[in-house]
Parts: sequence; C-alpha cells; structure tokens
Amino acid sequence: MKLNFHVTGKGQPLILLHGLLGSSHNLLPHAERLAARFRVFTPDHRNHGGSPHSNEMNYDVLAADVLGFMSEHGIMRASVLGHSMGGKTAMHLAQQHPDRVNKLVVVDISPREYPPRFAPVLDAMLSIDLKKCQRRSDVDAALAGVVESKTMRQFLLKNVASDISGALSWKVNLHALRANYDQLRSALPARGCFNGPSLFVSGGRSDYLSEADMELIRRMFPRAELKTIADAGHWVHAEAPEEFIQVVENFLVGTN
Repeated sequence: MKLNFHVTGKGQPLILLHGLLGSSHNLLPHAERLAARFRVFTPDHRNHGGSPHSNEMNYDVLAADVLGFMSEHGIMRASVLGHSMGGKTAMHLAQQHPDRVNKLVVVDISPREYPPRFAPVLDAMLSIDLKKCQRRSDVDAALAGVVESKTMRQFLLKNVASDISGALSWKVNLHALRANYDQLRSALPARGCFNGPSLFVSGGRSDYLSEADMELIRRMFPRAELKTIADAGHWVHAEAPEEFIQVVENFLVGTN
C-alpha cells in the first residue's frame, strides 16, 4: 500500500505514526521541531488522511505498511515513534523486524488489550448523514450528544472533507475502522522481542499507560523505560508539546 506522507529535515530517518482517527497533520508541528536533527517522515495509516482505503485493518498489515513505506523510500533502518494505535503499530514492527528499528518511542499505549471506549465514537460518526450537513458546525452538533469534549470533537472534525461544491465527506474509512475495531484494541501477540532502546511516554492524567504496564512491556521490550508527563492526558504530544519534545529529543539523541 502506497501511503500518503510528509517529509522534512535532514539526518537519520525518524518515522512518526499517528493514532486512531488522526492523521499525519496531527504530528507535523513535532516533525518540524525534530527536523533540526532528523529526516522526519509522517505517513498517514491506511484508512486515514490521504492514504488508500482497505477493508483489512490490523497490526500485521499496519506494520507491513510501514515496512513497505521504508523500503519504498530506501530507509534500511529508522527510529520510530507512534502514538496510541500508531504506538502499537510501532511496537509490532519492532517485534517483527528488530533489525529495521533503531530506537522505539511509544506514546501512551501498552501492548495489552483495551476496552472498547472508541466504539460509541465510531458509531456516532457512522450515524451522521453528511448529505444533510451543510457545514462542519452541523457535524459538531450531531456529535455533541455522544462526545461531550469540544476538544475531542474538534479532533474528530479534522476528518471531515469538503469538495468544490461544499459537499461534506469523511476522509477516514469509518466502516473499515468499525468492522476491525476489536482487532485494533486487542493485545499484541507476545511473540517477538525488540532489544533496542525503547521509551514509553505516558500522560499523567491518562489511564492508557502506567508503571503497572511495565512488567508486560519489558517482557517484549527488555530495555524499555517509562517517562510520565504529569500535566497531560492521552494526547500527550498535543497537551504538553514542549515537555514532550524535550523528552523525545533527549532519548533519541542520547547514547543509550
């Protein structure tokens, strides 16, 4: 699969992977910051952003997409950073192809299974008839009954596109995401081990990743270390960007 992507900077390759219902645009400000030291690639996962749609959506194919992306762009080895779903993809890539990953950064996600907390959000998005919506504010109003957080709704609304006539459509392949959601929230297989440097970054106000997860994580990533950014939730990179960049840069340019 040929993924849509952005690239910036010079130096050793670094790949940034977004989370569920996100896109490369969510990570572009961080890519620009990291471009002073790295050649930063930010692809859209399949069924997201400008990348092709597919009925198949699981961590085997997501990791294979990244591996194919690396080969397509002549990247033999790269550091990989992923948030949430992108973090699980990065972990699975490192498990399966440890020789292709230099350093691993996983943002607020563990290899374990998660409850279906996004199912109501996906169902709400699918229930909206965009043909009856004239503007994004109409979509926002339709989502408000299920998604109370305005910040979260603004994040979701980035997935709404409009054509030259003003007609609205979803950029993401909602049907495929919903059909495969149980696979995306499932635990990663325990097979495979990445012995390279690994940093897990958690948000102090998030319940996605904590010290309690580290026993499981270190079975698969023995050199894993945990850094918690206290004043951040699940979207650590968006909520505490300065501290996040500092933590990531210190890890990536260090000697560990």
